[in-house]
This record gives sequence, structure tokens and C-alpha cells, in this order.
Amino acid sequence: MTPVTDSTTATTTATATLVCAANDILPNTGVCALVAGRHVAVFRVGGGVGADNFFAIDNIDPKNGASVLSRGLIGNLGDQVVVASPLYKHHFVLATGECTENPEWSVQAHPVEVREGQVWVSLA
Repeated sequence: MTPVTDSTTATTTATATLVCAANDILPNTGVCALVAGRHVAVFRVGGGVGADNFFAIDNIDPKNGASVLSRGLIGNLGDQVVVASPLYKHHFVLATGECTENPEWSVQAHPVEVREGQVWVSLA
């Protein structure tokens, strides 16, 4: 795979794209990033430094095609961390991309790494 650099995504390697500094994402919120031409929602879940988990799923809401999932509200359904679509309020499990209301609306989950305070996303 040939590395591609995109001006909207800082740096890309053969396996991952640098999205932003981990501290650029406020706890319990998400941001949208362009990863190899794909809209990806990246979420920071937790209470602060060292206690945070990062997740990435496709940002496109499959019900209407809008790039909005990064703006959704993060919460829990049982023991699953989810984001609620800001448009139709259906829930996506951040770890898997599964839509809890309708599995046909599920989105792809992507691997996330934090290296030296920087968030990197690879497409699954």
C-alpha cells in the first residue's frame, strides 16, 4: 500500500492516519476526520488523562447518508458504550459499530491507537 498524505488529515502512514492530539478531543465527545477519503467519527470516552478510551466508527448515518455521528451523544445501554445519532437517535455501539435498533444500519468500527499523545486511526 502506498502511503497517502491528505492536507485535511495531517499525516498518513501505510497503516494509520494521524487524526489529532488526544487532548484536542474533549472527554465524552467526538470529532470527524477524513481517513483515506472516508468520514470517520473518533470518540474519546472517559474521565480524563490516563482513564480515556478512544473509538472510531464511520461518521455517515446509514439511515440518511449525513456525516453526523461524531456529533451524537455518548452514553451507555447496559454495559455497552454507544453514541446516539443526532438525527434519528438510534444507537451505535462504539466498540463494534452495531446499531442496536436495527442491525442493517450498523457501521464499520475502525482500530484506534494513541501514540505519544496523538490519535491514529486505521481503516478496518
